[in-house]
Amino acid sequence: MTLLSFSGTDFRCLESVTLEPGPGYNLVYGSNASGKTSLLEAIAYLGRGKSFRGASAGQLLRHGSRDFLLRGRVQDGDRLSSLGVRNGSGGLEISVDGDRRCGAAALAAVLPLQIVDPDVHDLVAAGPEGRRRYLDWMAFHVEHGYLALWRDFRRALRQRNTVLREDTETATLAGWDREFEELALRVDEVRTRVLETAREALENTGRRLLGEPVAFEYQRGWPADRSLAAALQANRQRDRQLGSTQSGPQRADIRLSSDERQARKRVSRGQQKLLACTLILSAAAVVQAHLGRPLLLLLDDPAAELDRHSLSRLMAEVSALGCQVIATALHADDTLFPEPPTLFHVEQGVLTPIR
Repeated sequence: MTLLSFSGTDFRCLESVTLEPGPGYNLVYGSNASGKTSLLEAIAYLGRGKSFRGASAGQLLRHGSRDFLLRGRVQDGDRLSSLGVRNGSGGLEISVDGDRRCGAAALAAVLPLQIVDPDVHDLVAAGPEGRRRYLDWMAFHVEHGYLALWRDFRRALRQRNTVLREDTETATLAGWDREFEELALRVDEVRTRVLETAREALENTGRRLLGEPVAFEYQRGWPADRSLAAALQANRQRDRQLGSTQSGPQRADIRLSSDERQARKRVSRGQQKLLACTLILSAAAVVQAHLGRPLLLLLDDPAAELDRHSLSRLMAEVSALGCQVIATALHADDTLFPEPPTLFHVEQGVLTPIR
């Protein structure tokens, strides 16, 4: 899979931008606040239908604009696909090969991508929601039908929570418990299988990046010595008091440890970044192997908070993936990659290819 071209209008500081990246390494350089991160955010939005920085559509609009528009062409073997995303005053509109009835999942299927941004530490240091999304991203690409299963589970969870808040009848709640439990166990089974598939890549990549053993333990969201049905029964009164379900895969997490230290609390910022990159690059490798095609990797200032040796190890892992890379930096640093990248300079939201 190769992103052949990208264009965007009225996205943050980008009034009008066009990018034709090379199939291998690409480097966008420029001073701070020049538009580098906005460009990566726009490309990621085209592949996900949302901002990796958590921004709303209103926050993404260039001042004075009503809508932003993003377009791209993607090559996958002999297949050429066109993507389009518009958001703003008229709400989110998505188009894949001219079909406007599809959703964000269709974008992700055509343009699978991962991102390493300056807040990548949050994958390790912040709460479990990001790590659950990480697992679900892998499962979406690796396990056929997972998206439908996840949506069914989320619906059952919402329904059970509604009953907890509004209905005091135990029999009514017990009926919802059965559907919730069935779907929850299927979600848990898929997540467990996906993480086990990625375990070797996670451990090996972590050892190479951090120079020490790295461990990843899946915590399913209810006690290991108790069935989900028993956990739901035991927590029923507490669930009613809180108005939400406290046991299940919506509470799952990945416990990370490095050299017998719990990574969230005891490793440095640089080590947290390398550990988060271990998660992202390993997931990319697993998904690439399953899809049989490379994906797109976006690197926003990969050198931030890393010494030269750590940066070299990170970029060696990036190069080993063999995927298309679009990275940003303050300067045109040819040493980031094993071969000269395609260069672009950005200044005040204006992107210029460097021939």
